[in-house]
Amino acid sequence: MAELPPITVSSLDLERLYSLLGKLPAENFASAVALENELMRANILEADQIPPDVVTMRSVVRFVINPSGKEFELVLCYPDEMDDNPNKVSILAPVGAAILGLSVGQEIEWPAPAGGNVSVRIVAVTWQPERVGMLSL
Repeated sequence: MAELPPITVSSLDLERLYSLLGKLPAENFASAVALENELMRANILEADQIPPDVVTMRSVVRFVINPSGKEFELVLCYPDEMDDNPNKVSILAPVGAAILGLSVGQEIEWPAPAGGNVSVRIVAVTWQPERVGMLSL
């Protein structure tokens, strides 16, 4: 597997995500470990210091998954925000934890469930709550 790219997470997202991790049931152990590993390696900034091209919680992000080349535009959500909307991805999903904190142009690789590796490359952050003062959501 390739070296992990640097990531940036807001102090607000960090606090909320650690709170979430503390409440997860045992069946979410693998997801929790993956997310915690990402948080432990993050560069932490105040929310108003996050660059506009960084994927934060509740960002709308466009990304490509390889080797398929399939492109998605999804909102990165907390588990309790998930509903029937197909345009959302949970932070507990493998791709959700993978894209948190990445910047436009960055790519990350991880093992695929069926074997081999897949990667995700960030194409655009089309909306970010830090940019519009929605920190209290």
